[in-house]
Amino acid sequence: MPNPEVYKDSRIDLTLGEEHDLEALSKHLTHIGYQRVEQVLSPGEFSRRGDILDIYELTAELPYRLEFFGDEIDGIRQFDSDSQKSLNNLDHVVISPADDIILTREDYQRAEKALESAVSKAEGPHKAYLEEVLSVTIDGYRHKDLRKFLSLFYDKAYTLFDYLPKGTPVFVDDFQKIVDRHGRLELEVANLLTEDLHQGKSLSYLNYFVDSFKTLRNYQPASFFSNFHKGLGNLKFDKLYQFTQYPMQEFFNQFPLLVDEIHRYTKNKATVILQVGSEKQLKSLKETLEEYDLDLPLSRFGDLIPYKPQLVLGNLSNGFYFADEKLVLVTEREIFHKKVKRRARASHVSNAERLKDYNELEKGDYVVHQTHGIGQFKGIETIEIKGVHRDYLTIQYQDAATISLPVEQIESLSKYVSADGKEPKINKLNDGRFQKTKQKVSKQVEDIADDLLKLYAERSQLKGFAFSPDDDNQRDFDDDFSYAETVDQLRSIKEVKEDMESDKPMDRLLVGDVGFGKTEVAMRAAFKAVNDGKQVAILVPTTVLAHQHYLNFKERFENHAVEVDELSRFRSKKEQNETIENLAKGRIDIIIGTHRLLSKDVKFSDLGLLVIDEEQRFGVKHKEKLKELKAKVDVLTLTATPIPRTLHMSMLGIRDLSIIETAPTNRYPVQTYVMETNPGLIREAILREMDRGGQIFYIYNRVETIDKKVSELHELVPEARIGFVHGQMSEVMLENTLLDFLNGDYDVLVATTIIETGIDISNVNTLFIENADHMGLSTLYQLRGRVGRSNRIAYAYLMYRPDKVLTEVSEKRLDAIKGFTELGSGFKIAMRDLSIRGAGNILGSSQSGFIDSVGFEMYSQLLEEAINKRQGKTQVRRKGNAEFNLQIDAYLPYDYISDERQKIEIYKRIREIENQKDYQDLQDEIIDRFGEYPDQVAYLIEIGLVKAYLDAAFAELVERKNDTITVRFEKSSLKFFLTQDYFEAISKTHLKAKISDNQGKVEIIFDVRNKKDYEILEELKIFGQTFMEIKKRKEKKKLKESLSKSLYTIKHPKTFLFHKSPERVD
Repeated sequence: MPNPEVYKDSRIDLTLGEEHDLEALSKHLTHIGYQRVEQVLSPGEFSRRGDILDIYELTAELPYRLEFFGDEIDGIRQFDSDSQKSLNNLDHVVISPADDIILTREDYQRAEKALESAVSKAEGPHKAYLEEVLSVTIDGYRHKDLRKFLSLFYDKAYTLFDYLPKGTPVFVDDFQKIVDRHGRLELEVANLLTEDLHQGKSLSYLNYFVDSFKTLRNYQPASFFSNFHKGLGNLKFDKLYQFTQYPMQEFFNQFPLLVDEIHRYTKNKATVILQVGSEKQLKSLKETLEEYDLDLPLSRFGDLIPYKPQLVLGNLSNGFYFADEKLVLVTEREIFHKKVKRRARASHVSNAERLKDYNELEKGDYVVHQTHGIGQFKGIETIEIKGVHRDYLTIQYQDAATISLPVEQIESLSKYVSADGKEPKINKLNDGRFQKTKQKVSKQVEDIADDLLKLYAERSQLKGFAFSPDDDNQRDFDDDFSYAETVDQLRSIKEVKEDMESDKPMDRLLVGDVGFGKTEVAMRAAFKAVNDGKQVAILVPTTVLAHQHYLNFKERFENHAVEVDELSRFRSKKEQNETIENLAKGRIDIIIGTHRLLSKDVKFSDLGLLVIDEEQRFGVKHKEKLKELKAKVDVLTLTATPIPRTLHMSMLGIRDLSIIETAPTNRYPVQTYVMETNPGLIREAILREMDRGGQIFYIYNRVETIDKKVSELHELVPEARIGFVHGQMSEVMLENTLLDFLNGDYDVLVATTIIETGIDISNVNTLFIENADHMGLSTLYQLRGRVGRSNRIAYAYLMYRPDKVLTEVSEKRLDAIKGFTELGSGFKIAMRDLSIRGAGNILGSSQSGFIDSVGFEMYSQLLEEAINKRQGKTQVRRKGNAEFNLQIDAYLPYDYISDERQKIEIYKRIREIENQKDYQDLQDEIIDRFGEYPDQVAYLIEIGLVKAYLDAAFAELVERKNDTITVRFEKSSLKFFLTQDYFEAISKTHLKAKISDNQGKVEIIFDVRNKKDYEILEELKIFGQTFMEIKKRKEKKKLKESLSKSLYTIKHPKTFLFHKSPERVD
């Protein structure tokens, strides 16, 4: 390590108003280990863009943004590394080194002297290597093998202990692991030195490794912590303590739960400390607890009141429970730690587009161009043509041939995805093969389109039942929901209801993590159907799930005169026959069942809605029967993990898609603990869950000894009723046990990973997984998803054997699942999975060869076009079709934004501008992130706004030639705008103009002689704004006329009944 004094002097103090040379500051940041990047995302990084310097200090929670005015620090702000937007203003920051190697000029001189001596004694290749190291060192740079030679640079071998003031207490955690690692490191270093000497790339007297192990063993004062006695035998201790420690749970501001826990600990004669960091927080917490009849005294860490709960001022970072000492610490982090809520933003993007947007374009990606075919994206370059600069995407084809595509036309590219994730064969430019391939695929997809239309698109030609708009009954049912709906839930409900009110049969896929409210969406759809006299079938994959749904639906519909029943093996033969008869006679409104509902003897009186839960879990025969049912009724499919085929149908727009990504309020991440198997803790956690009326899953994945495990748990917790299930049981026995558990007959269910899917019990909120280190990450994630489905805080204990030293892989996996607590992660995993696995067999018939030849996106597009052609639909007009060529220097200069990903992001944001507010917001964000921008960027953003206005007015071309600018409109504009509208828009500008006809299209030619670029853009902006105002005015008028016509029909029905006689028209 470096000299402690050098390390201390390397820190940078930055204060608002101080002067610092920006160039020197950047060099110093590099010198102390910070990595220069284009966009700061992680600690240890910095970036410089003009007068903006972003630094992510190694220990800071958030990165810093410094804005300079000349050499003066004009602003210091924290910012969000995800959105890159500034947050809080600061007056002062300290930047600590980000590297353990810091070299002074003296260090370099010391190394030069030693290396010169070594070079003079060396021969052959060894000498050449050392000369290279010496040359780099003389120039003041770091050689790639610098770490080998550090003992030549430093005057002394410094270790961590040199950084500690004398008498500093040291705490050593898991000494045995340190011993093991030290032994391995010594061996590795010896082998490395031997190999380097053999290759002539070292010196025999170099010290690769400073051994501070002996210092650690003999250091005093020191406290050693270990999970086992193993490995501590050779150490002499003054005292030996044995205690059991658990991390403290989080309470998420739920004071009733906190108060219950305080009472529980106090009842067990524990000393309970509630620690907060400020006097204000202390007063606030005391007052809040008094509302729950808990008056706690104020105390100090040096003078605690034994066996009592108390409030303390302090700054310990985490709480804990020392079971043997009966000492409990709860910090404000555990008390007040609230879930981070993502701000719900209104989105205008369709769900299908949202799916496509998960894949961002990166340098080196394979792409497909509409005309030229499959190439490789090589990056962005700025090209100057006739004095005008523009940014272009460079795509490379066979034989290193390239094309340059204006960044604004990025929509003509799509990212290449093959059927099975393999690399593509790149096309040759202008050889015509890609167009032939495209035609071949087009012919092939026409046949596929016919098949699809029979399954899906044919439904739109069928006249389904158009359900009535919401009435008072529906509103009463919706209001009866006892929770606050999430934004995604409300959007999904609206989409489902709109589908049902249309006379086209609905086929919608609803995707959302477990417990995110898909069932409530289905319930509202079901009520809508029943309210119009139709029957509803809810189809689920397992008998247990059918029964759970039945209980949930029964409870939700109990106040609304709706008859709910279930059909599954849990019912006797007589009951099943009775249900089937009632269903056929229309006495049942909602029927819930497994594939039994698809049997030949099941007939409906008037089925209107089919809800399918996890369709992918049904067999081929069942799916055939489903196809018959689907053709006649509205269909809503619910899934937490969409399969590729279903997802891709939705991406094509063949199936409509709704996504619920937002977690409901009062849902908390599962509290996850990685620990040794500990009988005392298992007993305590089981009893705690039972005390609050809850149930427990205990995952034990060994069928042959599961009986023994149940007996052990019976001995450990005789108060608990324990059942067990595994995959080798008969299906009837398995389902009966699960049903008993669901009905509360057992407190604990010992199970193999068979419960990973298909069971949903909100009362289970404690989970134990034995030998969790043997399981994969996805299995652990799925199993943990079995708990935390209600508004209670849930606990997951991932356990491993006490006598086992975890492998590095197992430890990382368990750490990952512990940290992976974000609600709603499942859908993102499914999307990532989809991308990795490739598009696959999306249509049930092998199309992988055709998909590979043009890429999945283009294959989808061709298929979509074939379907539209078969249906007689015209191509939908897409946003941003207008071609702009204003001969204005409008681009993102390299010295302003050099990073290509950020450039693409900004171009994408410019394309998304729709109005003046979007324009201003983007201006502010760009200045915040990159500093004051040059004219070229100002023009680029303004062109984005002009383009948004004129695109909405159906312009297809805006082109400058010499002293004129031509704005040509699509023929479709004539359906919306009259000649006087064009004259009105022209009259608002200060430009001379003429209107002409170009093959049935309106053209306006502006005279822009002697006009500067900014003046031209301002005039075009006014021109476009006027069209927006005209459009809004017309839409308002149309709506008004429509309303008055409706009112007139109601007031004067006779006028229309007796219109034959002109005299009667009054």
